Amino acid sequence: MPSPKRKYSGIERELIRSLTLACETAKSEIVGFQWLTHEVDYEHFPQSLVVTWMFDSEANRARALASPDKARMLELTQAAFDEVGISVSSIAEHVAFSVEQPARGKRGQGH
Repeated sequence: MPSPKRKYSGIERELIRSLTLACETAKSEIVGFQWLTHEVDYEHFPQSLVVTWMFDSEANRARALASPDKARMLELTQAAFDEVGISVSSIAEHVAFSVEQPARGKRGQGH
């Protein structure tokens, strides 16, 4: 029986590709948006899947969340999930919004 990591490697590749497209779209549309990343525990997939949208400042994050940009980010995330065939009951439960911390070394892999 394949490990969860191997079983989901194709989904992971496709998810990275579709989230990269969402990221590039959002960069041109949403002020202060920098990058996004995702975390998942494939033993608890898709419930554990969370996409984090990163901003350059708390002010830009707050502005985006108080504007139609929030719905746009949820829409882009849902489209990425749909493209890969990931079904969740509430996209909002799988999305987080954060502020990029000053670099103290290498940044984690984003999209």
